[in-house]
Amino acid sequence: MPPNFLFLIADDHRHDAIGSLGNPAVHTPTLDALAAAGTALTSAYIMGSTSNAVCMPSRAMLMTGRSLFRVFAPNPEGVSPYPMDPEIPTFPQLLRGAGYRTYGVGKWHNEPEFFARSFDGGGSIFFGGMSDHDAVPLHDFDPDGAYPRESMTVGDGYSTEMFVDRAIQLLRDHPADQPFCIYTAFTSPHDPRTPPAEFAEMYPPEEIELPPNFARMHPFDNGHLHGRDESLAAHPRDPDEVRQHIADYYGMISHLDAHIGRLLDALDASGHAENTIVVYTADHGLAVGQHGLLGKQNVYDHSLRVPLIVRGPGIPAGQRHEGLCYLHDIFPTILDLAGLQAPSECEGASLVPALTGQDAAMRDRVFAAFQRSQDLGCDDSTQRMVRRGDLKLIETCMAGRKHLQLFNLAEDAWETHNLADDPAYAERLATMRRLLDCERQRAGDPDTPGADA
Repeated sequence: MPPNFLFLIADDHRHDAIGSLGNPAVHTPTLDALAAAGTALTSAYIMGSTSNAVCMPSRAMLMTGRSLFRVFAPNPEGVSPYPMDPEIPTFPQLLRGAGYRTYGVGKWHNEPEFFARSFDGGGSIFFGGMSDHDAVPLHDFDPDGAYPRESMTVGDGYSTEMFVDRAIQLLRDHPADQPFCIYTAFTSPHDPRTPPAEFAEMYPPEEIELPPNFARMHPFDNGHLHGRDESLAAHPRDPDEVRQHIADYYGMISHLDAHIGRLLDALDASGHAENTIVVYTADHGLAVGQHGLLGKQNVYDHSLRVPLIVRGPGIPAGQRHEGLCYLHDIFPTILDLAGLQAPSECEGASLVPALTGQDAAMRDRVFAAFQRSQDLGCDDSTQRMVRRGDLKLIETCMAGRKHLQLFNLAEDAWETHNLADDPAYAERLATMRRLLDCERQRAGDPDTPGADA
């Protein structure tokens, strides 16, 4: 029988906010054990966002294997985060068509009709972006796919616990003779960051260390310094206030980790574990004080990079890959692991060769964009990024002015030393600027300057 899939996706979980993958200050024994028993891809990037709600396009790309500017249905006024292109299948939909029973649990920040054709069952479904964790508006699974607002009820419990409870029940009820995919999408550690008391107490704010790239203010206006996420703390940033935000963030992650542990224990008890591939990732990262920012509406690594851990049959234990990849590479990867062919329109690349140790080669570059407007082409603020090897270029345009940042990540992983004006890097800067223009053109960026391929 083909492998089962238990797919776990968090909201706002930064790539290095896991104990064994970069930050021992965060208590994550479940995710540490998952990484030890599987493979961690430590340079996984999202492709950015065309919306302030970064999770919408990120999850759409993950679900469809399409890139940022090709995942949404075209409209006469530009590219919008609504709606997803109805011609594009999702990976659960393709698994479902191949005989899998597919279940959806938790957050779904895209159209309900895509949920309806992706899943055979599920529950505790949240069609939205964010809510209080102890008052999440939920739908039960509707086989007709209607999901009218009047059928919504407020969940009785904490979001993470309710989602895990429903996923555990699905595991227990699933028949042994059919492969499954359980897609469980958490709203944690997204704000409001309100960890239960036991987990809040794990992180006294006065003991929190500020990151090396903490700043009281961002060094220039990137066009989004006063967005919703950035308004969660005072300007300029107060170190003690940021410590409290980080403490709450870590508490949310530890609480999430504990309940993922419950789910993995239930997987073991179900008898399905030996034939189940577990994937843990997130829709984007979060600044939480880095570069004077709090949110994810930017193209620094703290916001673009996400954890990506895969464990299961055929996946080597304890393996780490630093090669570049996109979150939407998961789409063809899951299909490949299931023995299925990805559609020809898929822009993701299967990670199976890297995961299974057949071939460590991965992408040699990644590109990302952020634009605060919901409709591209009507905004004066853009951020674009390209990374190749250890060099990363960010180009920010605001009110007709262009700001360049060049970082050597091998020497400056926290992105604090801008080399754009360093004469020793002048030639490399010119090369990276040409590369950025080419990647914008390749990605279908509607604001692309002319470039030679």
